[in-house]
Amino acid sequence: MTACLDGMYAALLTGFADNEDLDEPRQRNIVNHVLRQGLKGLYVGGSTAESGLMTTDELHEQQGIVKDAAKASDVTLIAHVGQPSLRDSIRLARNAENLGYDALSALPPHSYRFTPDEIFHYYKALASATSLPLIVYEVPGRVGRESSVAELSAILDLPGVAGIKFSSMNLFVLSQLRSRHSDSTIFFGSDETYMTGALSGANGGIGSTYNVFGKLYVALDKAMEAGDMDRARDLQKISRDYVGHLFEVGVMPGIKLSLQHLGVDCGPCRAPFRILSDAGRAPLTAFLEQADIAPWVSGKQDTLTA
Repeated sequence: MTACLDGMYAALLTGFADNEDLDEPRQRNIVNHVLRQGLKGLYVGGSTAESGLMTTDELHEQQGIVKDAAKASDVTLIAHVGQPSLRDSIRLARNAENLGYDALSALPPHSYRFTPDEIFHYYKALASATSLPLIVYEVPGRVGRESSVAELSAILDLPGVAGIKFSSMNLFVLSQLRSRHSDSTIFFGSDETYMTGALSGANGGIGSTYNVFGKLYVALDKAMEAGDMDRARDLQKISRDYVGHLFEVGVMPGIKLSLQHLGVDCGPCRAPFRILSDAGRAPLTAFLEQADIAPWVSGKQDTLTA
């Protein structure tokens, strides 16, 4: 297994054409923008990528586009390969390994109400399918169930499992996992409350809004490591306020609207995603243009990370 995976990763968006086909130039635009943010790496093909609306063939193609677009950088690449079908998940995992990705991640099997035993054996098979370290995923909002400490701990004990992306607000569970698995990487997946996840034991973050505010989250993580709680609170407030604006227009469409406002040709979301309220557009762009916000997103002050 590879060495240290912890740190801050953008859950990468997918670039779609105006007709919603996968669009390679727009995917490269997104990658190029995010690479300038100073993050540890990219998390490719996850929920933020709208992977639930994409085919396995499209995700297979996307892995190759992103790998090529990032070839001149030293970022770590994690391929999300979680599909309802174990066969499809293994296919994506082996493609990522062949392309030279650094690690894998996967939602638990979804679309049906699978039992804890079925989820355990899904991860066991996936972890043994390649030589890459696997980051498992706790996300009750996506799969409709919350796992217990015992269930998650048993999965983290599997050979080949390096850690977990924890996208639940049950911070007691997170703290218990940290206590039981001191060597595991724990990524926190709630952007607007990253501070609480870090205080509970997370040693990295994977987030949707990192596509826009990557520099801010790098600075937030550094502030937490340094014990500078005042600075961390100030940065977290910007994140929290931004997410509040996203809720008004829809999180996924709002992030893409933000990138378009910043000059990144990223394309639309894929249906059935749509803008929830046109009334939220102006406040969102006004927020991004505030004097104390713009340096984190404009790309004009690339050294502003501490």
